[in-house]
Amino acid sequence: MEILFFVLAGVLIVLGMAGTLFPALPGLPLMLGGFLLLAWADQFQHLGSSALLLMTLLTVAGLAIDFVAGLLGARMTGASKQALWGAFIGSIAGLPLGLVGVILGPLLGAAIGELLARRDAWQAGRVGLGTLAGFLIGTVAKLGCAFAMLATALFAWFW
Repeated sequence: MEILFFVLAGVLIVLGMAGTLFPALPGLPLMLGGFLLLAWADQFQHLGSSALLLMTLLTVAGLAIDFVAGLLGARMTGASKQALWGAFIGSIAGLPLGLVGVILGPLLGAAIGELLARRDAWQAGRVGLGTLAGFLIGTVAKLGCAFAMLATALFAWFW
């Protein structure tokens, strides 16, 4: 039974790493869940409260930065409410198209939302690119937090 917990923890951690790139999966929370399960299966011998607290803080920080970066990327270019909704809808609609849809969905959704707000095509393009920049900054931040969590676990486990 113990091996099953280790395997499940590994699956959660790998899915979490993938989830840092794909918005459909809650990447950092999945990783944290995997590390918590790993610590529990090991009876907290390798991953203790300090490491798990640091991972929890990294999860919260990564999610907050991701949310704020996307919003600021759109707002700094003067996005309308329609553009923000368009970016949200575009990110969901782009999921079935894989990585290309994940990247282009918010950009196109924000641009279409901006056009629906009766702005010109130039402004719509600026907002779309601002949304894309915010998305990319948020993704890089999540990846950084994910690798920091992985490094924390490896350090705690082998040190």
